[in-house]
Amino acid sequence: MKKYIPNFLTCLNLVIGCLGIYYAITNQKPEAFYFVAAAGIFDFLDGFAARMLKVQSEIGKQLDSLSDLVSFGLLPAFFMLQWLQETSDYFWIAIIVAVFSAIRLAKFNIDESQSDSFKGVPTPANAIMLTSLIFVPFELYEYTLISICVFSAILLVSPLRLIALKFSSASWKGNEDRWILIVGVIVLIAVFQWTFIPFLIPFYIVVSIVSFLLKKEG
Repeated sequence: MKKYIPNFLTCLNLVIGCLGIYYAITNQKPEAFYFVAAAGIFDFLDGFAARMLKVQSEIGKQLDSLSDLVSFGLLPAFFMLQWLQETSDYFWIAIIVAVFSAIRLAKFNIDESQSDSFKGVPTPANAIMLTSLIFVPFELYEYTLISICVFSAILLVSPLRLIALKFSSASWKGNEDRWILIVGVIVLIAVFQWTFIPFLIPFYIVVSIVSFLLKKEG
């Protein structure tokens, strides 16, 4: 029975992603963000459960990618499309987020070098970055939003090495950078609350770069 637990969690990710798309296309932006965040939690839990229970499978890997494309590719793409449609004739540029998310996931599935770190920004992180823009304490205009869409798409397929929150155990040793990242995010959210959310992924990128530079020097 335990072998079905990770796939069940992955399916919950997919269901949440589908619901999130509904809120995105009906212009209910805060709700769409909450669904992205909830999908992210289940995306973390399914991988964690598979590793802890030692029930990783090929079908689980494929199901995870398909679910991620919906929750973290299509959902943020429709979110940005709906937002841009309010101010721009170039709203269709938001589709680039879905296309590059698919490329990112396909590359991840065949790249064995991403077992303990990521190459390029993961799709869940990118989706959180885009949908959390509603919490930025200033107005975002047409070309700013278009530029963010294009830049986020580039980050998805970039060679940038980033920390993967893949815990083989809960111990400090061997997971130092992961725990530092998690604690740092919790502290900063506690201090700055919702205004920090849009800067969460840039913070993640900076911590990852510093971590890999220190490892390289060491």
